[in-house]
Amino acid sequence: MLCHGEGLLSPLTALLALALALSRSPALACLVPAGLYLALQLLALEPAAPQSAQRVLRPRGAAARIAHRGGAHDAPENTLAAIRQAAENGATGVELDLEFSADGVPILMHDDTVERTTDGAGRLQDLTFEEIRKLDPSAKHRLRSQFQDEKVPTLREAVVESMHHNLTIYFDVKGHANQAVDALKQLYQEFPQLYNSSIVCSFMPDVVYKMRQADRNVVTALTHRPWQLSHLGDGTPRFNSFWKHFLYMVMDVILDWSLHSFLWRLCGVSAFLIQKNFVSQDYVRHWSSRGIAVVAWTVNTFAEKSYYESVLDCSYMTDSLLEDCDPHY
Repeated sequence: MLCHGEGLLSPLTALLALALALSRSPALACLVPAGLYLALQLLALEPAAPQSAQRVLRPRGAAARIAHRGGAHDAPENTLAAIRQAAENGATGVELDLEFSADGVPILMHDDTVERTTDGAGRLQDLTFEEIRKLDPSAKHRLRSQFQDEKVPTLREAVVESMHHNLTIYFDVKGHANQAVDALKQLYQEFPQLYNSSIVCSFMPDVVYKMRQADRNVVTALTHRPWQLSHLGDGTPRFNSFWKHFLYMVMDVILDWSLHSFLWRLCGVSAFLIQKNFVSQDYVRHWSSRGIAVVAWTVNTFAEKSYYESVLDCSYMTDSLLEDCDPHY
């Protein structure tokens, strides 16, 4: 499904053909892609300096091992304990999910509700930080008896803990573009070392674009899983309605084409974070020739890790640094 256009030539050729087919006007067919090309040139953002991107994406000069959500199999996800455990287990970085409490405090949480990982219930937008702080983020974890007294950490607490262990940080922004950009911008101002030890990534291009607008020195990445709009992480359809499912599949194709054709350039990214099933040698080589790194997720078996490290020479995210495990969706 992934589109490998040659720069802008392939998408512009497609637009030219579409405009000609719809309008039957050669003049209009030329004006439409030309106008879009001009807009892209005017609005596109330059990526972060290659030296900074290299330090972030290959911190030790080799494929990086990033603990997904801090290593959700080895410790309660998105906790300070997970960060410490990831460092102890040999991770070079941690991926952390940014969300917000009802009163605007930046916290670590993957979902917009607390039921899956804690002993509480409710939506984050309805819970204050004080209420969230009382919850136990290890309550549903398989090793909960080993991680007592954990609390949902603030973003700042997680950053301090990660820097203490010399871990690269992948900030996964779930939404709230303006709020997230403001919170992250403050962190980069407080901890300038983050410019060489962190990356801001999101499934949402507007988040990445606004982050690059706010601070051109921040390394950024687009996260993508083909068919993400129409299917859940385990491959099951999101919708029971055939027509709704079909509509979202069409939107998936458009999104995939847009990301790989021009949105990566518009947003000025330094990397693509791609679901592992869609990564190949050709894919890695294609983006490497454009100065874009590929980071795969979620790579959870030793056989897969060996392949990514020795054959693809490609960084990856994993739920466990210790053993094979099923993915955490």
